[in-house]
Amino acid sequence: MAERKQMVMTEKKIGELVSMLTLEEKAGLTSGKDNWFTKAVERLGVPQVRTSDGPHGLRTQAGKINSLEENASIPAVCFPAACATAASFDRDLLYRMGEALGRECQSTGVHVLLGPGVNIKRSPLCGRNFEYFSEDPYLAGELGAAFVKGVQSQGVGTSLKHFFANSQEHRRMDASSEMDERTMREIYLPAFETVVKQAQPWTVMASYNKIGGVYSTANRKYLTDLLRKEWGFEGVVTSDWGATHDRPAAVAAGCDLTMPAEDTDHLIVEAVRNGTLSEEALDACCIRLLKLAFRAAEQHRENIAFDYEGDHALAREIAGQSVVLLKNEDNILPLAEEADVAFIGPFAKEPRYQGGGSSHINSFKVVGALEAAEHRGVRAQYAAGCRPDGETDELLLAQAIEKAKQAKIAVVFAGLTDGMESEGVDRRHMRLPEGHNMLIEAVCAANPNTVVVLHNGSPVEMPWVDRPKAILECYLAGQAAGEAVTDVLYGDVNPSGHLPETFPKRLEDNPSYLYYFGEGGVVNYNEGLFVGYRYYESKKQEVLFPFGHGLSYTTFRCSDLQLNKKKLTEGEDLTAAVTVTNIGKRAGKAVVQVYVAPEKVEMIRPVRELKDFVKVKLAPGESKTVTFTLQKRAFAHWNPTVHQWRTESGKYTIQIGENAHDICLEAEVQMEAEPVPPAGGYHIGIPMGEFAKSPKGRRFLVENIIYMIKGMAAAGFIPKEMAAMLEQLPGGVNLAAIDMLAQRAGNAAGGTGGVQVLLGQPLGMLDGFLPQEKQEELHKLLAELNQ
Repeated sequence: MAERKQMVMTEKKIGELVSMLTLEEKAGLTSGKDNWFTKAVERLGVPQVRTSDGPHGLRTQAGKINSLEENASIPAVCFPAACATAASFDRDLLYRMGEALGRECQSTGVHVLLGPGVNIKRSPLCGRNFEYFSEDPYLAGELGAAFVKGVQSQGVGTSLKHFFANSQEHRRMDASSEMDERTMREIYLPAFETVVKQAQPWTVMASYNKIGGVYSTANRKYLTDLLRKEWGFEGVVTSDWGATHDRPAAVAAGCDLTMPAEDTDHLIVEAVRNGTLSEEALDACCIRLLKLAFRAAEQHRENIAFDYEGDHALAREIAGQSVVLLKNEDNILPLAEEADVAFIGPFAKEPRYQGGGSSHINSFKVVGALEAAEHRGVRAQYAAGCRPDGETDELLLAQAIEKAKQAKIAVVFAGLTDGMESEGVDRRHMRLPEGHNMLIEAVCAANPNTVVVLHNGSPVEMPWVDRPKAILECYLAGQAAGEAVTDVLYGDVNPSGHLPETFPKRLEDNPSYLYYFGEGGVVNYNEGLFVGYRYYESKKQEVLFPFGHGLSYTTFRCSDLQLNKKKLTEGEDLTAAVTVTNIGKRAGKAVVQVYVAPEKVEMIRPVRELKDFVKVKLAPGESKTVTFTLQKRAFAHWNPTVHQWRTESGKYTIQIGENAHDICLEAEVQMEAEPVPPAGGYHIGIPMGEFAKSPKGRRFLVENIIYMIKGMAAAGFIPKEMAAMLEQLPGGVNLAAIDMLAQRAGNAAGGTGGVQVLLGQPLGMLDGFLPQEKQEELHKLLAELNQ
């Protein structure tokens, strides 16, 4: 108790502690002690911090072992990977998973869990996609924030990674990610921003790659100016393991901690002494590191048991809630317990349940579907059908065909093998192993009642998609994958997962296809905003399965979409309510997806974007009304002219979607917003239509267009009769009147669509016909609008 009190007292005197540190101790604090620990300063009572790989399980070592090898890790629980948990569309589920991992960290003395990863899935080829949530930044941010809140509720920190624009493994250590400002702000930064602002992770991990030619670990523009000053991040920035190339530059940029241990502390000392690094910048890093160290020590709890079986049960529940039913013809699923069934494929016995690399868990047990079926009393026939590495084997294939013929229903377990998805290596295609594709085709030919169960960390091509009657996408579902799959197959769990990413028909359909991998160490994100469904839906590109797709054993109906307002001004919230009803015969969970579709005005935008979602549990016949609040950002775009989030005036459609393609309900709202000044500002050389986008500018045009009409008539540009007719109109001279008359007169005032032609002319045309006092008024207004 005395030690705990001392820690609290010392934390209040962080500034004093920093002043007592030697320069060498300060330098030492900013790099690791070894692979997993930070350095302690024993003479001042500064404790060390222990980190551990994650995020879907603990990859940590017992005692003082600090190896990076997986086989040195203690047995732990492998929860479903992010590719799977994202399919749950369930914030509460991610929070509960975080809670469990936080308790496991406490039981093993881990202070900071390295995760979650919220990088955007730009391409299906990224070898690390299984560790990331989604192609959609809103979904990734919301689920990432829920996970972080869950872990940190247990007094354990997280490390939000990999910050940022780290969407490929090819040349991940040195490639420079290049993108425009809008793409960065609207696609690749928002998930990080959401987690930081909602959950304040204890640490953020700077990625390996460069951004705009500057290594992330040395990029002050993003680590300090954006992350800390703009977003309000309060914690420690740590490097990814081995991502620091210049220790003094990293400290100056705001990267507090270089991991793992490096024999480069002397470079910090030298830089301070020769004046190339300010000691104030070093002190700032030390202050943040000391706060982390004492926070971790203060919140550590002794005698927390590692609940292996309880967490295994939770992993099973999470996996079951994340399974996506892609198709289910003739309601072949769920299976009857007594059904004569054959389980076919190597993954039926030994499931592919996690990816390779730093998140690979030494699972304390793994249950396959065949074993799980036997536990429930189902006697399934089994045949491997192909080799474990996915290669074909004629004898194994023949045995599988025979088993399929003998059974009433055949269930083929297929997917990507361990060697096809891993940290450090990107895929080169979207195909399943040849043996798996051949096995599916052969079994479907032998038995028309075939179900395919997929275990993979990212989308795959399905040339056989029309052959099986049902397809379950299980992703990498953790060590209880087999139990979760059988729970769904036999109807104990009604599938409620929805795809957190689009499954394109071909790799070539992906918007990043032409640019992925980059060239010469430069990766240009030329597809811009159009990532995933934003591209497919805007282009009307046919896909295999759209973002948000997921079926159920019951049927849900959405009705009565209500908005609390028909008109909004920029910055106001909009409340939307919709009723969801289970019209089927089974209890189930519906995922209600809310999209916002902006009318095309000036800015190029995707046809629709996900802006909220909720998962609702409903009994047969039950209805619930769910309410959503859409705030300013739901309608805004990042405007590169003023470098702010802004909203265009115009019509916005609130859509309730079964997925990103199938919209079942919609309602419109009219937005009124001040326009952004055009690039270069307002001046007499801009088109009058650009000037009219400002309400003040449009009002000036309407009130003073008569001067231009009279002047043009006097100069013989338009008939004097037209000017006279305009003056006699009951509403006076205005743009609508000009347009009406131009439509009637054909060629008069610019021909058909005359007002559009007029508005395309430079503002100087009007200026030239104005009297002196009106010219002065116009120029004063231009100056005002440019402020």
